[in-house]
Amino acid sequence: MSSHNLSFRDPALQPIWEKVRSGERLSKEDGLILFDSSDLIGVGRMANYVARQKSGDSVYFVLNRKLEPTNICVLSCKFCDFAVKPDSPEAYEMTVAEMLSKLRPDLHEVHITAGLHPKWPWEFYTGMVRDIKTNFPNVDVKAFTAVEIDFFSKKFKKTHEQVLRELWDAGLRTMPGGGAEVFSERVRKRLFHQKIGAKAWFEVHKTAHRLGIQSNVTLLYGHIETLEERIEHMLRVRECQDETHGFLSFIPLAFQPGNTGIKTRNDFTSAIDDLKTIAVSRLMLDNVPHIKAYWVMLTAEVATIALNFGADDMDGTVGEERIAHDAGAISPMELAKGKLVSIIHDAGKLPVERDVWYKPLAIYPKKEWAVVSKMPYLNSVPFYNGFHEYSNLVKLAPLVPRVFGALAEAGNIAAGPMSLRDYMNLSDDFEKLDYGVAVKGKANSVLLFSKYDWKELEGKRIAITSETSTSVELLRVLLEKRFGVLDYELHRIHPTDLSYDKFDAVLLIGDQALQAVHSAPQWAHTTRVFDLAEEWCSWKEMPFVFAVWAVRKGTPDAARNEIIASLERSLNNASGHFGELGREHGARLGMSEAEVSDYLSQFRYRFTLEEHAAMAEFEMEHESLSSRDNIGMSFPRMRESIPSE
Repeated sequence: MSSHNLSFRDPALQPIWEKVRSGERLSKEDGLILFDSSDLIGVGRMANYVARQKSGDSVYFVLNRKLEPTNICVLSCKFCDFAVKPDSPEAYEMTVAEMLSKLRPDLHEVHITAGLHPKWPWEFYTGMVRDIKTNFPNVDVKAFTAVEIDFFSKKFKKTHEQVLRELWDAGLRTMPGGGAEVFSERVRKRLFHQKIGAKAWFEVHKTAHRLGIQSNVTLLYGHIETLEERIEHMLRVRECQDETHGFLSFIPLAFQPGNTGIKTRNDFTSAIDDLKTIAVSRLMLDNVPHIKAYWVMLTAEVATIALNFGADDMDGTVGEERIAHDAGAISPMELAKGKLVSIIHDAGKLPVERDVWYKPLAIYPKKEWAVVSKMPYLNSVPFYNGFHEYSNLVKLAPLVPRVFGALAEAGNIAAGPMSLRDYMNLSDDFEKLDYGVAVKGKANSVLLFSKYDWKELEGKRIAITSETSTSVELLRVLLEKRFGVLDYELHRIHPTDLSYDKFDAVLLIGDQALQAVHSAPQWAHTTRVFDLAEEWCSWKEMPFVFAVWAVRKGTPDAARNEIIASLERSLNNASGHFGELGREHGARLGMSEAEVSDYLSQFRYRFTLEEHAAMAEFEMEHESLSSRDNIGMSFPRMRESIPSE
């Protein structure tokens, strides 16, 4: 149970804080109170609390490049200083070769948006994406706003779904959130009546989400919109996210008036307005994972402060960015990776280099910081409520098991609930503690959804989530040692790949498994569900240990002692309060407080000799498989469905 208490200069914030702490969703009226409050620090501290619950101390950035292939556009939106007509002396068009010349193999993302060109053929767009992926296979393509997708649909006489499917086939994986501006018909008619409205924008993004293409969503603020329209915009985003779960981040964009002639209260939004909009976004959008402080429009100085006002993403290195700068943005044209790291450090936060899906690729702590993995699953919630928010020694980073293992092996992580499989590999470098995640019986979140019984999986294709480490080894042990299934294929797939129906079985873990059970997707209706922990327990009559807390050998005593003290404090606080503690997290998965309490109560978080014996038993079974693999007796084929994984 959280003991986090705040005091406010504005008493109107206290009831909102009680809602935030209890996981209760904020209303439109709450949002207006937040915007109206003079207690900026109080609003910011609430937002920082929510951001930390989701992202720990992490602030993400990506090595990316912004490409704007043309500024020629068929539209004439009043707020835009970027677009021109074909006969303008400022008009430009890039060839694909010119685009490729601006990319590098070490980038993780290329972000493409442009004007709506009147003459380019459809093949130019699909060819652009395909050529980028061919020449830079490790660079993910984030491209085309909903306005562009709708334009392609109308111009080339294709449905939104046809456009998106063909772009997916070419290599598109995520979409930017531009074109949303403000979901207000009043504002649209006055400022950009030629552009699509909210209805078409949501249709495009819902279609993309259904196909597995995740996206961002923006809010352009600081022009003629009202505060009520800002809140209504957020509420519509929240409603869509409840339905699709497809938005990665929300990006408040401060309006740059430039030479548009649009009358605003000031030439630029104030830092107070910027910070409050970011904070209110974090508080209202409880189901959107990330809030971005887009330094291009905010300036680096304001973006640094925003990292303690609810933002947990700085965007990236960007490279060339023309649209905002043509409208008068005053930030530098490029911030190098080292500068981004420095800005995040100055905010007291942990820089995390990510890919387009927010998978951590590298972590850059200060020398004196010990990084602790914050396992982002409901079953790990009890571990973290006792870690101090402003510790000078320990910083939390949300890491799924497989990523944690990779970063721990690279030397970036000091401690955390390490996948048992990874601990077995790294035991020379880490000492295990008497804490972890174990269960004797059902785990309810390590599940094999299968069209066949166990012994009928001979020769079958099994999809496994890219997040798992120990669970895939447990699956192998059960298949080969318990059920005698020796010939099968394992396909590791990305969490956004929803094409489970083409496989004979799929292994999901953690929140993915819980969500599949509680949302009952169509593909799950024709499957049997096997709980891997239950199968192990009925076979071995002992618990199964999924993760064990481990601390890197050589971690300074002060940090090691703080980690152990924080764990003890967390588990003591959690005792008897599982439902309350996991209420907000469970609500995102469709679980009631009572269901959360029942789920968490089944786990063993403090280890006894029984758990340590179970670890030794699993290690013995795993070693037995490994020795068989080495002499060619059994070698299930592992295929990666996504090259970057």
